Amino acid sequence: MSESTQPPQDLIPVLGSVADYLQFCVDYDASDLHLSTGAKPSWRRFGILQPIWDNTALLTAEDTRRLAFSLMNEVQLQTFEGRGDVDFAYSPGFGRFRASVVKQRLGIEMVFRVIKTQIKSIDDLGLPNTVRTLTRFHNGLILVTGSIGSGKSTTLAALLDAINSERDDHIITLEDPIEYLFPSKKCHVTQREVHTHTASFGAALRGALREDPDVIMVGEMRDLETISLAITAAETGHLVLGTLHTSSAARTLDRVLDVFPIDQRDQIRIMVSESLRGVLTQQLIPRADGNGRVMALEVLINTPAVGACIRDGKTFMIPGVMQTGKAVGMIPMDDSLRNLYSSGLISREECERRAEDKTIMKKFFES
Repeated sequence: MSESTQPPQDLIPVLGSVADYLQFCVDYDASDLHLSTGAKPSWRRFGILQPIWDNTALLTAEDTRRLAFSLMNEVQLQTFEGRGDVDFAYSPGFGRFRASVVKQRLGIEMVFRVIKTQIKSIDDLGLPNTVRTLTRFHNGLILVTGSIGSGKSTTLAALLDAINSERDDHIITLEDPIEYLFPSKKCHVTQREVHTHTASFGAALRGALREDPDVIMVGEMRDLETISLAITAAETGHLVLGTLHTSSAARTLDRVLDVFPIDQRDQIRIMVSESLRGVLTQQLIPRADGNGRVMALEVLINTPAVGACIRDGKTFMIPGVMQTGKAVGMIPMDDSLRNLYSSGLISREECERRAEDKTIMKKFFES
């Protein structure tokens, strides 16, 4: 073998355990860890996915199998072998992580989300006062939306912590898996994990309604049964907080309504128009100085004008209503982006790329 074709001698070997990799993620403020067959160990740091080290060995199928199987208990292994994927919470002693293990073409892939164990308050996150007002309703529906990794769980935890600190209620959280741990403060808090304590979000919601709840948090409203039960709970005197993977307030409402059969939509539009309290849509954007990320937040408040748009099936008019509703605390996403740019927190490129109305945003930069 010639010198040029010999393998390098200074490659960082595969570490002994997943916990060893996760410790690096915690120490260097990474949000996600990726361990995948045929790839270098990688992390997502400040929104950018990249190898942890450039001079590291590729993970083999044997490596990922050893690392994955060392994590899972017997029930999780059975689920993984039978279904091909499994999600669970992992706690090695220095933090909590949301784990996803899947079979793929080359072998096994694992992705871990770092769960910040310290719950941030509404003030810590810099959320507007309107958001705190939403937590003071005693019934209705509050939705926190955004893409995967946009900080929905962190915002939801802040809302629940405010309720937990200010009210004397029974809070039930339904999660897959449990992320933040909520000690009971003024409220009594019950946390249930889907696939561990209950079969599904739908089953958990039906059970929750028999447990005398005041506030119900649904980790993800992902199907017809869950969305339908959440709306019913919001209508019958409970405050329901949930998340959806949508990128704007208008799209969120379309997603909620479109999941129902056509013959039910008129009735559902009426129910949502009456029970909705607000929609928070967020993005995490790399800071212009490269030091972390900053949140862009859209806030929709259910005013009579918004309710009319929902009831009449005219959700396409909601962006215009939000422009005229700033006096009651509404914030269109593009306004949030412009404010971040004007404050020097994000680049023009990020501002333009993420804008909902790119024509108006272009005029903003040309003026």
